[in-house]
Amino acid sequence: MKIKKGFVLREMCGENIVTGEGMEHINFNKLISLNSTAAFLWKKLADKDEFTAEDMAQLLVEEYEIEMELALTDSKNLCQAWIDAGVAE
Repeated sequence: MKIKKGFVLREMCGENIVTGEGMEHINFNKLISLNSTAAFLWKKLADKDEFTAEDMAQLLVEEYEIEMELALTDSKNLCQAWIDAGVAE
């Protein structure tokens, strides 16, 4: 999967917010708030042409020293949430 072009992570009032930029996202009328862990992943993956839930899980294991099984479950859930929100494909 990959993060769709035109979506950026910004910090607003202490919150990590994903917003759409440009004319192609003119109908994107919502903000997506990310917790610090999801924002960490977004920053690591935003410039990648493609990544997997396994790639995300490995980043979590390295950064937070958690078990791979938990990291993979959380990564799969986050991937689906980003797809459902329309910011990743």
